[in-house]
Amino acid sequence: MRDFKELKIWQKGMEIVSATYDVVEKLPNEEKFGLRSQCSRAAVSIPSNIAEGSARKSVAHFIQYLETSLGSTYELETQVIIIRERFQISDELTKKLLDLIVEEKKMLGSYIAKLRSS
Repeated sequence: MRDFKELKIWQKGMEIVSATYDVVEKLPNEEKFGLRSQCSRAAVSIPSNIAEGSARKSVAHFIQYLETSLGSTYELETQVIIIRERFQISDELTKKLLDLIVEEKKMLGSYIAKLRSS
């Protein structure tokens, strides 16, 4: 069992959650149950799956949860691109979030590769 709070991938995931809420709170009310809800769920899924996977005894199971987190980064990235293109949200906010997502994708990919090779 790993202390997930010490993992940089979990810490970055938590940054993504915060940045996601900064973006989705700017969406119109009619998106409350649409993109706002979807983005929030995808963002929260990233660190949540890292935390849940860290409790798994086998590396293979942990990797499965990390891959789910990685999938959530791709989902969230797509949703933020839609927000950027469809709504008048600050480029600064969406760029910050997209940069965090890209960094997290790289970190997760590297960590998964490291675990697979050990």
